[in-house]
Amino acid sequence: MIALRSIRQKLVAVVLLATFAALLVSVGALIAYDLRNYHRSLLGDMRTQAELLGRMTSAALAFDDRRLATDNLALLRIRPSMRAGAIYGASGTLFASYLAPGEKYVVPAMARSGQVTVEGNDMLLYQPVIENGELIGTVFLRAEYALVSRALDYLLVASVVMMLALLIAYLLTRRLGRILTTPISSITEVAREVVTTRDYSRRASRMSDDEAGELVDSFNAMLTEIEGRTGDVMRLNEELEERVHERTMQLELTNNELELAVEAARSANAAKSAFLSSMSHELRTPLNAILGFAQILTSESLPTTLTQKKEFASHILKSGRHLLTLINEILDLAKVESGTMTLSMEPVALDDMLGECRGMIEPMGGPRKIRMLFPETTGAVLLADRTRLKQVLLNLMSNAVKYNRDMGAVVFDCKFVSSDRVRLSVQDTGHGLTNEQLGSLFQPFNRLGQENGTEEGTGIGLVVTRRLVELMGGTIGVSSSVGVGTVFWIELALTEPAPSALGPGTVLSLGRSAPVETAITHTLLYVEDNPANLKLVQEIVNFRADLRLLAAPDGHLGIEMARAHQPDLILMDLNLPGMSGTDALRELRLDPRTAHIPVLALTANAMPRDVERGMEVGFFRYLTKPINIDEFNAAIDSTLAYADQRRAHPTAGRQK
Repeated sequence: MIALRSIRQKLVAVVLLATFAALLVSVGALIAYDLRNYHRSLLGDMRTQAELLGRMTSAALAFDDRRLATDNLALLRIRPSMRAGAIYGASGTLFASYLAPGEKYVVPAMARSGQVTVEGNDMLLYQPVIENGELIGTVFLRAEYALVSRALDYLLVASVVMMLALLIAYLLTRRLGRILTTPISSITEVAREVVTTRDYSRRASRMSDDEAGELVDSFNAMLTEIEGRTGDVMRLNEELEERVHERTMQLELTNNELELAVEAARSANAAKSAFLSSMSHELRTPLNAILGFAQILTSESLPTTLTQKKEFASHILKSGRHLLTLINEILDLAKVESGTMTLSMEPVALDDMLGECRGMIEPMGGPRKIRMLFPETTGAVLLADRTRLKQVLLNLMSNAVKYNRDMGAVVFDCKFVSSDRVRLSVQDTGHGLTNEQLGSLFQPFNRLGQENGTEEGTGIGLVVTRRLVELMGGTIGVSSSVGVGTVFWIELALTEPAPSALGPGTVLSLGRSAPVETAITHTLLYVEDNPANLKLVQEIVNFRADLRLLAAPDGHLGIEMARAHQPDLILMDLNLPGMSGTDALRELRLDPRTAHIPVLALTANAMPRDVERGMEVGFFRYLTKPINIDEFNAAIDSTLAYADQRRAHPTAGRQK
């Protein structure tokens, strides 16, 4: 293909291609229509002539008057397109014939059955003559069939017309295209000069009040910002050069001794950076809950009830203890070179867990009218990692919804198999699995023939689920019947419920102290696997009547909820189980249904390099833990304002 470098060339090419396509279709249709009418008109005329000759010659055939028949055929000379004609008797023998002047055609000696044929540039017609229901003869006509020459003439005329139209379109586009390309060309020229001369004082001229004008203003504002920062960078660069020079002089004196030290320092620095990055996240996670709830308790603009104060204090105490545990682990971390996934085994109330899962799964089955059937109460308390157990249940339930039939059902059941074990099962009413599919069920990246289906997936969810169940001391199994459905079950250990840190009868309030009659105008989706962090954001959002909060514990479910609920804003933790927040962002951007939703990073990865990397991959804003509530609310407000403006004016700009 020809490489088109400029926008003007591309614009001209697009217009010419569109014009050519339109002309080609219209002219082709016109030629086809005319040739079709020509064929029908010629055939109709020949049939009419044959009908007239048949009626005029019926008497001659009846009385065997060949002269009269010849005279009737001679009338064809007034039709120059009729090159030959003949009349045959009832037996099919030649009765009379006619040839146009200069014609050397040999008239067939015998008549053929009634038919129309095309031979080269001639159309032949045999039409029987019927008198009182009896065949008395046949009329033969041969006419010029100029379809090919007519088509060639049309093609020549069409080619000339299309060339003229393309020439006119080219001239108009070259002339009028400057209206669109001149502002962009101006920006391009200024940008090229800035790159070449490093002169950031240059400015592009605004030539219109449309989007191109806004682009020019934004470009000039960017140059102003760069110009202001360039001076600081140059000053710092000069200071750095002086320090480097001084350091270089020192290094030259002891170069041999310091080479080994430099290499050791590089290795230590890399290890330190990795250590600090990891520990920054681990330490900031409990600090986020401590400082966040403390800000709510001390804020005068966020009033809290006594019950809420007790609950927040409980979260602060819990996070403080977790922070102490982390510090002890950091001291031991120097002795550990590598490790595996660690679980926090604790008593988990199954009823509370099912309530959370039900709220997340039911919207997924709503569009397909899939019923969700859960037991009213189980009373079971499991010994498990709360986050990982929730991940396991959500994975099994979401699979039961995705691979179910429309208007089907998902049934969750709980059975006590012994005094210390419980079996949790998720049953669907889908197509079921064959024995061969069951044998390959827990193989990585094996989707059992669903690779080309409508449901998305990676084929590793069940592999991760089985590993998590085994790490929690449980077992997993499956049974299926083709055409009936599939049942996945897991068995886990039972335990006694954890003692409450609050007094008996204490009721924790999760809502606002008093309802505010303000309509919810925006929906916020928070993807977070840490319950304390999720609770903090829930309490912050509870003070805002304009927001509705949805929550997802991992990236996979977060993506599905974003597609189902279409939130106005997404808060994304980066360190998520199964799929990182960065990978989830990429999936959201690739899906046209969620590509427009702004995504804010909310993470404990607060190193400068982490922030730069997060902005580079496409996060709208990058917020770090512990949460500063004022900054958090300001970021939410500015992002929602941007989303509202973009929704009102879809072409006004794009996310940066």
